[in-house]
Amino acid sequence: MSSARMGPKHQDPGLQPERTVMSWGRTTLSLSVASLVFLRWLPHYGVGVLLMVALALLVGGSIYGTQRYRYARSSLGISAEQLHADVLAIFAMSGSVLGLGVLGILVVLVF
Repeated sequence: MSSARMGPKHQDPGLQPERTVMSWGRTTLSLSVASLVFLRWLPHYGVGVLLMVALALLVGGSIYGTQRYRYARSSLGISAEQLHADVLAIFAMSGSVLGLGVLGILVVLVF
């Protein structure tokens, strides 16, 4: 995405907001690929796998949907020299990965 569409300009020579957006983009892509891999489990483990697919796509979609907000927030934080870590996003992502792992174990053991 062009910087005009993403949010305000910043003076960060290291392009920290762009790197952050790219890393969240890679996370979204990874979750999408994981959901496709989960679909391959469908014949072996049944419909419980669809919960894993839904959770992976939901988390990936929510990351994709908040990209523009995160970029704008990061750019403004750099400009104001008051950038803080997005602790909520980190905990949400950690909880989602943990939930996918537990759900995967349950699907394999129960179904």
